[in-house]
Amino acid sequence: MAPSFLSIAKFVEAILRRIFSSSGLSLQTLSIDSETTIQYWGPATSENKQKPSLLLLHGFGPSAVWQWNRQVKKLSIYFRLYIPDLVFFGGSTTTSFRSDENRSEMFQASCMGRLMEKLGVERYSVVGTSYGGFVAYNMAKMMPGKVEKVVLASSGVNLRRSDNEAFIARAKCHGIVEVMLPSSAADLRRLSGMISSRKLDYVPDFVLNDFCQVF
Repeated sequence: MAPSFLSIAKFVEAILRRIFSSSGLSLQTLSIDSETTIQYWGPATSENKQKPSLLLLHGFGPSAVWQWNRQVKKLSIYFRLYIPDLVFFGGSTTTSFRSDENRSEMFQASCMGRLMEKLGVERYSVVGTSYGGFVAYNMAKMMPGKVEKVVLASSGVNLRRSDNEAFIARAKCHGIVEVMLPSSAADLRRLSGMISSRKLDYVPDFVLNDFCQVF
């Protein structure tokens, strides 16, 4: 991986962080228990508590700043925003590996609920995109007294096993991890071609490899 001062991905990330900061948010961390720490963007001040609280949950892939940068400015006008990195993504970590359950959407939902509880936010709405939608869906089921409204964007919460198998077959891979965790420019082009209308054919390999390493 290139040094940070030569990394295009790091440079772009710095710009995205400025967008979040200029929207009245600051990057914070909070330990929700003895094993799990959540990194999140939250209100930089205690002002405007009359605004409704909104939790934004990102999808599978890079950290939250990459996935909510187009929405954060507008939404911050109307809501007190809380935008965490899900556990195992970005700066959110856990040392709890007792079972596969800790890699599930239910575990993620529980962690996000505990984050909001630790922050003293009693009622809030949730927007989840892609994988974040699975987490938001489970939060609504597990915490109906706290979650007011839920928006699911591009989230196949009713997917069947056969749907994943068909996706893997189209990608000509051996497993979903090989598709969703690109480690090279070729892998990233393949993933982009399957999930987006934007093609990466003209982006140089060294740029895509840099993004793979940073993500």
